[in-house]
Amino acid sequence: MVTNLKPNVFFSTEQVTLILSDTIEAMSLMPSESVDMIFADPPYFLSNNGITCSGGKMVSVNKGSWDTPTSVAKKTDFNKAWLEQCRRLLKPNGTIWISGTYHNIFNIGYLLEELDFSIINNITWQKKNPPPNLACRCFTHSTETIIWAKKKGAKHFFNYDLMKQINEGKQMKDVWTGTLTPRAEKTEGKHPTQKPIYLLERLILASTQPGDVILDPFTGSSTTGVAAKRLGRRYIGIDSNQEYLKLSQKRLQLEIL
Repeated sequence: MVTNLKPNVFFSTEQVTLILSDTIEAMSLMPSESVDMIFADPPYFLSNNGITCSGGKMVSVNKGSWDTPTSVAKKTDFNKAWLEQCRRLLKPNGTIWISGTYHNIFNIGYLLEELDFSIINNITWQKKNPPPNLACRCFTHSTETIIWAKKKGAKHFFNYDLMKQINEGKQMKDVWTGTLTPRAEKTEGKHPTQKPIYLLERLILASTQPGDVILDPFTGSSTTGVAAKRLGRRYIGIDSNQEYLKLSQKRLQLEIL
């Protein structure tokens, strides 16, 4: 795999590498222009001690200390630092997908333009089964935004024909509807912001080819890695939380068996 981080490798096979490290530090040690696609699901900064509903029960919205709201200046500095590394690591025609909610995605969109990226699409992921709005003082939050971007002037890969085929012969639109992550994908444990496999499979199929290298700088439970493994791509996942990497390893080892 394309990494110089042997001392920090948590788990590795011929196709998959998991790295235990601060995200920005780990990326800074990787070779420039070494990955074909990046999927980033950074902190949303929404853990404000509020409440939500999960499985019919009232629960805290807090995800962890890494998701605690911060000042606009600190959020911007953090986002800019990892986005700069992503730009350096992307191959000339590589692309990046970034998932988020209104808590952080607009800040990221601004920085993408500042860092000379071009936004290709603004995907709206609409959840069929979002948690209900307990406060009843706004519309129920049922979507997340996924920005797809490339380096300005780059000629990116888009598997148009396959996306059309998946969509019953019609051009695929930028609103995708599907369920939240099912319980069947959490048998080895769960991550508070775990994405469903079908979502990552579509992103990977749309923008990469077999054998390509995919990086997830906030790997969490490594849904990106599971999807990459199933689709014959190579994968590098980075996380600073050892427990999340243990969960990632369990999930990825199931794919190897």
